[in-house]
Amino acid sequence: MQYNILWADDEIDLLKPHIMFLTNKGYQVTPVNSGADALEQVDKKRFDIVFLDEMMPGMTGLETLAQIKQMHPALPVVMITKSEEEHIMEDAIGAKIADYLIKPLNPNQILLSVKKILDNKRLVTEKTTLSYQQEFRNLAMQYQDRIGHEEWVEIYKKLIYWELELETSQDQSMAEVFNMQKSEANANFAKFIEEEYEDWLNDPRADKPVLSHQLMKQKVFPHMKGSSEPLFFLLIDNFRYDQWKVIQSIMQEYFTIEEESAYYSILPTTTGYSRNAIFSGMMPSEMERKHPQWWVSDENTPEGEEGLNNYENEFLQKQLENNRLNIKASYNKILNTNQGKSLVDNFNNLLNNQLNVIVYNFVDMLSHARTDVQMIKELAPDEAAYRSITRSWFQHSPLLDFIRKVAEKKGRLILTTDHGMTRVQKPVKIIGYRETNTNLRYKHGKNLGFDDGHVFVCRKPERFFLPKPHVSTAYVFTKEDYFFAYPNNYNQYVNLYRDTFQHGGVSLEEVIIPFVHMKAK
Repeated sequence: MQYNILWADDEIDLLKPHIMFLTNKGYQVTPVNSGADALEQVDKKRFDIVFLDEMMPGMTGLETLAQIKQMHPALPVVMITKSEEEHIMEDAIGAKIADYLIKPLNPNQILLSVKKILDNKRLVTEKTTLSYQQEFRNLAMQYQDRIGHEEWVEIYKKLIYWELELETSQDQSMAEVFNMQKSEANANFAKFIEEEYEDWLNDPRADKPVLSHQLMKQKVFPHMKGSSEPLFFLLIDNFRYDQWKVIQSIMQEYFTIEEESAYYSILPTTTGYSRNAIFSGMMPSEMERKHPQWWVSDENTPEGEEGLNNYENEFLQKQLENNRLNIKASYNKILNTNQGKSLVDNFNNLLNNQLNVIVYNFVDMLSHARTDVQMIKELAPDEAAYRSITRSWFQHSPLLDFIRKVAEKKGRLILTTDHGMTRVQKPVKIIGYRETNTNLRYKHGKNLGFDDGHVFVCRKPERFFLPKPHVSTAYVFTKEDYFFAYPNNYNQYVNLYRDTFQHGGVSLEEVIIPFVHMKAK
């Protein structure tokens, strides 16, 4: 592809060697010697890049730049000047120039600027593809060995890194290779969870990660000791590690990251189990036994998933009491934009508390809306689009306003979640009684009928510290990207839920989730 370059300079004849150099490199250069001529050329011909001298008689480079941007906002402009005055640089940068070069120029300096602007995507794609090809074998060898929970976290982080890198690549063949590798990694991770999960819960000597019910005691409460400054604990429901990575740059405008790690959600990876475990400091069967007034069964709960979490504040206060933390704490659950705005308006009241817990449910609502609303499906046809929606929401939400206020007051902030989610593709048939719960990624009930090949089966719920309503109750969790479907109206059911985001089962995306501790800059 031949690129067209417009070069405006009142001493354009002196630049012929540079123009010939670019021509020999395959670029088509149109030279003009004034800002007025540059505007005339831009108006009648398509250019890929403009070189613009700042010190031209008549219409200056900055004046020409302003008019070019009005006519063609996306046209890259490189400002060239003899002056190193700061205000000129600031004006040019403020006008969204693509690059800034200072005379005297040399040919390689010009070529580098052109390639950086025009060939950036191609060069990045080539480099990304080559780097991933080199990493592909290393990753595959890692997860095929017998590794522990820490190594799986590192593998997942690497997969996310490459997923985000390849997302901007123009080489779709590499994206297909990556998806195959991620799928293989998820299959191996599911085997790892099947082998290790029960021991984590029952063997005191087992090498285990921090799990949901241990999160507050091990990762949050230590930050309460020795400090009277308010700590803000922000839990964004259903928030994956890759979603954290796409908002990380926004957060780093206001905060320094002290710790960026991950912990493991308990099973089932759902709000009713994992988030209650976080705030109670207990596993589900312990909650049911010790606090039956606060534990709600998920057998066709009419209020939906949020109906299972109406007592999080009570669980939190009890956990603080059990850990002898005599502190003033607040609990705030945000379910809509108006509640988010009210939280911002009442921010100063929170400064009187040592711990402020904020549960934000937007991401979870979006994932469920994607299942039910065709428009959301159209907006988020794949994971890249889903991440984009998350970032866009975050940038324009009251939550970011709230986070800015925390930063202004030099507050401390912990950001985490209760579980992730995965995009389901393949159905698994299941048969159960009417009281069987409705979640697509896990089921529990008596006399369940299912295909053993794609599920993780728990026939002794007490070993997983899960409630056991009936003597014959079993729990089954789908693995990888499978989801449960009933034989009745099977095809209609599968078409409705295939390619939607669900949670409750076993996958890297659902189980390994972010924990980030930050301090205001």
